[in-house]
Amino acid sequence: MHLDHDPNAPAAQLIDFPDFLRVDIRVGTIVSAKPYEGARKPSLKMQIDFGAVIGVKKSCAQIAALYEPDQLVGRQVAAVVNFPPRQVGKALSEVLTLGFPNDDGDVVLFSPDSQVQDGSRLF
Repeated sequence: MHLDHDPNAPAAQLIDFPDFLRVDIRVGTIVSAKPYEGARKPSLKMQIDFGAVIGVKKSCAQIAALYEPDQLVGRQVAAVVNFPPRQVGKALSEVLTLGFPNDDGDVVLFSPDSQVQDGSRLF
């Protein structure tokens, strides 16, 4: 995660295009979401379906300030699918669900404007 979420922060260090291609960002559909009890910040645990090749993966995200679990089921989101799984408290997060901070610092999910096939890769 970036150390500075300020929209006025300078751009990060330049990378080469092959470095960008190593980050596998895919779209998936949230198939379940529930509150993550015991998390330090308001968070949800989700299962996201990335299609036949990648399958259903778990994700923990600090998005409970703006989203109710029942409103997320069926919604498509973008996530990094090739990071190693990360222990988040007592839960394991297999993908990094992507979002942007709003003016209050709450996470707004990054998702396509129109429905696309689950597993589609960002380019």
